[in-house]
Amino acid sequence: MRMSRRSLLTAGTAAAALTPLPAGAAARSAKPGTRLRTGFERLAGDGYARLDGRRVGIVTNPTGVTRDVRHIVDVMHADARVDLTAVFGPEHGFRGTAQAGGSEGRYDDPATGLPVYDTYLKSGQPLADVFTASGVDTVVFDIQDVGARFYTYIWTLYDCMEAAQVAGKRFVVLDRPNPVTGRSAQGPVLHPEFATFVGRRPIAQAHGMTVAELARLFNGEFLTAPVELDTVLMSGWSRGEFYDVSGLPWVPPSPNMPTADTALVYSGTCLFEGTNLSEGRGTTRPFELLGAEGLDGRWAAAAGELGLPGVHFREAYFAPTFSKFQGRTVGGVQIHVHDRAAYEPVRTGIALLVTAKKVWSGFAWRSDDWIDKLTGSALVRTMIDAGAGTDEVVAAWQDELEAFRRVRKHYLIYT
Repeated sequence: MRMSRRSLLTAGTAAAALTPLPAGAAARSAKPGTRLRTGFERLAGDGYARLDGRRVGIVTNPTGVTRDVRHIVDVMHADARVDLTAVFGPEHGFRGTAQAGGSEGRYDDPATGLPVYDTYLKSGQPLADVFTASGVDTVVFDIQDVGARFYTYIWTLYDCMEAAQVAGKRFVVLDRPNPVTGRSAQGPVLHPEFATFVGRRPIAQAHGMTVAELARLFNGEFLTAPVELDTVLMSGWSRGEFYDVSGLPWVPPSPNMPTADTALVYSGTCLFEGTNLSEGRGTTRPFELLGAEGLDGRWAAAAGELGLPGVHFREAYFAPTFSKFQGRTVGGVQIHVHDRAAYEPVRTGIALLVTAKKVWSGFAWRSDDWIDKLTGSALVRTMIDAGAGTDEVVAAWQDELEAFRRVRKHYLIYT
């Protein structure tokens, strides 16, 4: 991966012209103890000047809330300074009524009367047609991300940016914290031939960026033509901060992301979606509880012997209320992160795959090779099948990860 000629221009002068704070200034300007302000808080604090005279539509979900947990759609709809005319709902829906792989469809929001359009699984010209039909001229994006490539909201961001460009719409991104910090990128990088809705473009499995930073990267590196992009940055956020430091309420971005602790492990343990093991859906600790019928304490013991930083593994038994092994008791592990600064979620996820296959003869990949879509190539699956250990698998993606990191650094805003 390399910096495009366009991005060398847009990452500097164009991006700076669209943003009230230059790169890094959002973090540097905040004194210790200053309360973090989200992109929406800064937009509203400026009297919505950026939206003056615009017909506005918002791409959002239940995470698009104020500090006192009012939804920004309700707040903006009640404010005469904003001409809010449409809402666009992603996977799980605008109000969050749908489970994984579902959406709310087209309807009128009972609370505001606004038309809600469905964006889920739409992209390109069909999604551009939705924006055109809505009558908006500015599309605003405000959704809380969790920092993993396969979390679909960042690809909703990408698809909406692409469609806005096709439809000739302005695109405004309201930034929120990366809940697991923005310290570094980790894990394998998507190979283009494995692109799906859980990974459109070649970024790392744990990207270590905010949505505004990702939007700039998408605009500079991946869109065929750049959209008219405006990023409303946070103030008072630093790259090394976890979500609980922000003082913001945690609203589950999706039904199986109940806490910020879930987000901490998700970029590694979501890989179990690509296996015949339960990834903990249907429990109170999804992605922290992993297991299957026939597994026992040998798995936790094998994982514990690896001495992985920042984490302990407890033998655990649970009965999922839905999804894999619904209503059946399974054995496995619970992940206990005791030092989140040292914890490496992707390495840990690989180690758990390696040890599960080693101790349980029933281990199998999903028949559709979904693991390849999650990891971004066939590398992880084929190496583990060939008997490779954790360190060997992790070493195999380092060159592509370093290439991504070199591109990524040009789009980082905060320090």
